[in-house]
Amino acid sequence: MTETTSIDAILRGVLRDVLGLDDARVAAFDADTGLFGHLPELDSMAVVSLLTEIEDRLDIVLEDDEIDGDLLETYGSLLAFVTAKRGGA
Repeated sequence: MTETTSIDAILRGVLRDVLGLDDARVAAFDADTGLFGHLPELDSMAVVSLLTEIEDRLDIVLEDDEIDGDLLETYGSLLAFVTAKRGGA
């Protein structure tokens, strides 16, 4: 399993667990799947829980100045950001 594949699996697990989404729905996410503003489960309160869980499970620190609307626009943008934070591809 590559680093990116591992991060993808962990990130999908975080979205499933924090937002209470079913496995099939999360498995269907692709790079263009909209997140904030598209998933009713991902409201402003859930963002904090989501980001905290990402930090915990992926052992990264998200700085305040890194968090913006683009980060949670799509699944692809979130995955790319987290992969870069982990030093991946």
